Amino acid sequence: MRVVGLISGTSVDGIDAALVDIEGMDSDLQVNFLAGETYPYAEDLRAQILAVGEGEPLSMEEFARLDRAIARQFSLAAQNIQRDHSPAHLIGSHGQTVFHQPPSPPSLGYSLQLGRGELIAHATGLPVVSNLRAADIAAGGQGAPLVSKIDLCLLGHQSTDRCVQNIGGIGNVTYLPARARAERETLICGWDTGPGNMLLDLAVQQLTNGRQTYDSEGSWAAQGTPCDPLVRQWLKQDFFQQKPPKSTGRELFGQTYLQQCQKDATVYSLSEADWLATLTELTVASIVRSYQAFLPQMPDEVLLCGGGSRNTYLKQRLQAQLASTTVLTTDEVGLNSEFKEAIAFAVLAYWKFELAFAGNLPQVTGAKQSKALGDVHYPTTETGQLEIK
Repeated sequence: MRVVGLISGTSVDGIDAALVDIEGMDSDLQVNFLAGETYPYAEDLRAQILAVGEGEPLSMEEFARLDRAIARQFSLAAQNIQRDHSPAHLIGSHGQTVFHQPPSPPSLGYSLQLGRGELIAHATGLPVVSNLRAADIAAGGQGAPLVSKIDLCLLGHQSTDRCVQNIGGIGNVTYLPARARAERETLICGWDTGPGNMLLDLAVQQLTNGRQTYDSEGSWAAQGTPCDPLVRQWLKQDFFQQKPPKSTGRELFGQTYLQQCQKDATVYSLSEADWLATLTELTVASIVRSYQAFLPQMPDEVLLCGGGSRNTYLKQRLQAQLASTTVLTTDEVGLNSEFKEAIAFAVLAYWKFELAFAGNLPQVTGAKQSKALGDVHYPTTETGQLEIK
């Protein structure tokens, strides 16, 4: 089955679209990556999404318009990624997260993704699986990270203990003990590690007055020196001490958090490059410290994916902090690192639509039980291609 996977992450860089061919049953899958592309948002739409993610209020009419605008962009991405390929049979759309609140027992968590699946189905003429976090949250889970079961299926190794470390706006990890280990099932775990690219991207945008949205390959930060006392201070933040399962987002590590970091940094008179190097070091240190605190043992390999996997300086700093561990990207073991998240949501859609197979890992999300994830929306016409207004 050919499936399109769609996601725009917390950095709101654009919509990642992946076209994959999936075969197999349950967790015994073969996934063939056919095409991947990132479709940027228009700048005014991106600015509105970021503002809402930082807490800017909207009227219900404005909310509905934003929801439709995002669905329109997701629909176009789904259509464009199929060009020059045989048509897809299904779409898995994560949507655009604008709010995420982890559970606080006895209260359930809450996570909101815009880009209505039913509108995407109408516009593309294909069935769509969306709202993928809700079932896990309803079962008492965090609704995140949701890709751990796909990591388990596609990236586990017979004799090597691995961590799959996604570095998007927020970082998340899945720990995959070697398949040969007898106690493997009880040791699999995962969580959000903290800020990934989010603080770095915000800082670059501020330093360049919006002319740049990220530090390409970490080349700017590489010219600076991290301020270790600042990093140690920031790591005292409550989230880093919290035991898994745990998840986070822009609500904690967004613009307000960066402003506090800037206040903390004033006494150190950092250069621009030092400032970016220090924010990079926070991402690196938060990953390494969480491994040291919460893993049963350190991994043999770390496989990077997401936008941060292309940050050469960040990768070098992570390797320096994990001297006895080999740091690679998922590309080096056969899975596209740039579009891995989009591929994952295609797989989750396949599991829901084709097999009704549970897509979450309760030991990672904290859910009380395994659940098939997502709501299925069907087009109302045979041809689809309806205009979203």
